[in-house]
Amino acid sequence: MTKEKINVAHIVTKLELGGAQQNTLYTVQHLNKDKYKPMLIYGTGGMLDHIANTLHQEVKTCPIPQLIRRINPIKDWKAFKELKRLFKEEKVDIVHTHSSKAGILGRWAAYFARVPVIIHTFHGFGFHDYQNFFVKRFFIFLEWITAKITDKLVAVSEENVKKGLHYKIGKKEQYTVIHSGIKFEAFLDVNVDIEEKKKELGIDINSHVVGMIACFKPQKAPLDFVKMAEIVTCEVPGVQFLLVGDGVLRPKLEGLIKEKSLKNKVILAGWRNDVPQIMRIFDIFVLTSLWEGLPRVIPEALISGKPVIATAVDGNKEIIKDGESGYLVSPKDVKSMAEKVIFLLRNKEKAIQIGEKGKELINNSSFNIDVMVKKQEKLYESYEYKLKR
Repeated sequence: MTKEKINVAHIVTKLELGGAQQNTLYTVQHLNKDKYKPMLIYGTGGMLDHIANTLHQEVKTCPIPQLIRRINPIKDWKAFKELKRLFKEEKVDIVHTHSSKAGILGRWAAYFARVPVIIHTFHGFGFHDYQNFFVKRFFIFLEWITAKITDKLVAVSEENVKKGLHYKIGKKEQYTVIHSGIKFEAFLDVNVDIEEKKKELGIDINSHVVGMIACFKPQKAPLDFVKMAEIVTCEVPGVQFLLVGDGVLRPKLEGLIKEKSLKNKVILAGWRNDVPQIMRIFDIFVLTSLWEGLPRVIPEALISGKPVIATAVDGNKEIIKDGESGYLVSPKDVKSMAEKVIFLLRNKEKAIQIGEKGKELINNSSFNIDVMVKKQEKLYESYEYKLKR
């Protein structure tokens, strides 16, 4: 017989404002509590820690300060030992890890703690083509060897499966795809005074708005957004650009905006809690990422009825039907991205048509966050045979 409830531990490195973190928080809150007893283990210092702190009545939360993103042998060893201790003490049945660092440490700790089922979700990979060759090969090696002790590898896009198999990380039968989900209702049932929201953000009420929502880090290439804005501004009057987010590249962004004399054109709004409302003021949504897993922000833009122009990388190619529900351009191709933005700004009917098509496609897709949770539960159920006592 199985125990009355199955203990499932979800582990994430840091609760930042990212898709992996937000989906993990939603999952532990919405797993079937009649069947599962969820636990959330996370590294401290993230912007979403306050949410984890409110979950203690429905979800056991275990912050581990030593669980940090960068490599630190001393802290990594301490985090590994603490994870192993927790798994044994809490009699964890299933360990489900997210993100690269938590994925490596968490899976090996689970292995040595003899946890019956080990699952990892790739929200994109920790290696990419813009890394030093030896650093990239080291991370590939870590994923390759850790896949050998993993029961199931969950990818958020088919492209990630292809990439994993290309680098011989796991076997084909180990993979399954569960798309990152969003709460459709949050973006469909939106009441917002567009003029007031524009004023609040320092945008002229008559301006067209091209926007991006992303962390200011190299992966998202926000500097390319500013370079694109410069080209568009020279061709189309009455356009402003809104960057929602923050991060390590903010000083460089501010410097580039000043250098290009775009101070009144490109607005840095910081992190916001009103993303569904902000989506409504965009005429066009842009994402300049160099690599991705599957960014939740694109389905959010699509369900909001916005035409999307994004880089043709990883999961982006799975969400956007080029020329139908948006446009795809090569990463770093700022000129092509600007040309697509200019085209849509000058062809309003085409922009509306693309936005409506994107909304229709995403509304009939598997990107609903509750569908995501149900698929995870179904995955857990497939391993119940390993939990019999």
